[in-house]
Amino acid sequence: MRLFEETVDSQVLFRGKIITVRKDTARLENGKLASREVVEHPGGVCVLPLEADGTVYTVRQFRYPFGRVVEELPAGKLDGPEDHRAAGLRELSEEIGARPDEFIYLGCLLASPGFSTEVLHMYLARGLHFGSQHPDEDEFLEIRRAPFRELVERVMSGEVEDAKTVAVVLKAQEYLRRESEVAK
Repeated sequence: MRLFEETVDSQVLFRGKIITVRKDTARLENGKLASREVVEHPGGVCVLPLEADGTVYTVRQFRYPFGRVVEELPAGKLDGPEDHRAAGLRELSEEIGARPDEFIYLGCLLASPGFSTEVLHMYLARGLHFGSQHPDEDEFLEIRRAPFRELVERVMSGEVEDAKTVAVVLKAQEYLRRESEVAK
């Protein structure tokens, strides 16, 4: 098996402020045609801000698709071809008013590869310096502080449900574990 699909037709169904939706026809490796719905997304970033004492910062905001408040790490979408590192630093500043001494790349993940092109870049921020928070004009946030261990427990219990937050918390936990082993 070669595991491929070839696009033979593509039609844009919707162009919005954040996403574009298209319907493609793909030729499968067995020669048959299949319909594919694709959401084009510019990608995003998610940052875990960590103080030396183990305090982390999250934000709570109303998420319209779910009709409720969701707790998340500072995050946001890339503005066009924006560099993900620059976007992460921008989001950290906008959402909690912080800038870090260390900004450690934890890798990326494919947010929902069955239908979306979104690539999410993950960072750990340390050595935080605080100024003023300056969210986007349509963004209303409540900042929360908690011990990192507590956030990990809330991720593991399912209390924190946001996928990007779950992934970054667990990646950061493993990064920190490995870093402490090397230091021994």
